[in-house]
Amino acid sequence: MFTDVRSGWCSFACVSLLSAASGFAQSPPAAPLPAALQTAQRVFISNAGADSGLFPHPFSGGPERFYDQFYAAVKGMGRFDIVSDPGEAELVLELRLIAPSGPSDPNKVKGASDPLPMFRLTIFDRKSHYALWTLTRSIDRAVSQKSHDRNFDDAMAALALDLKRVTMKSAT
Repeated sequence: MFTDVRSGWCSFACVSLLSAASGFAQSPPAAPLPAALQTAQRVFISNAGADSGLFPHPFSGGPERFYDQFYAAVKGMGRFDIVSDPGEAELVLELRLIAPSGPSDPNKVKGASDPLPMFRLTIFDRKSHYALWTLTRSIDRAVSQKSHDRNFDDAMAALALDLKRVTMKSAT
């Protein structure tokens, strides 16, 4: 009798685990995006700054470089009217270039790695001041100045594409 109970419990546990595992294998339905991301027409681009030590090396130019490039990318999308006063905007696109500090031990076996500089774009609803979405793009490592600058440009282009994907109206 004791064996039957154990056997029944094991069968129940196995069926439960298999059911749970098959549920994890399926993708959950996509969560809805905040409506303001797709309906807003006017944006203000906020320069939240760049961490020190990034200009003029490893990246050429000055700290305004990332803001100027992002502004041009958003303007080139043709998706938004860029306003010069945040009070006139529906969304505030807050852009920041960060150089996070982190492990300096290159022991990849233990999972330690030095963090990469990255662009962080936080999209705020201007009226409520709530963050609606945040996008982050790391800038790959390089050895030469030319490669650093190319990686900078590539990460900026990818960030602009991410913004476009999140804010374009869906076909449905």
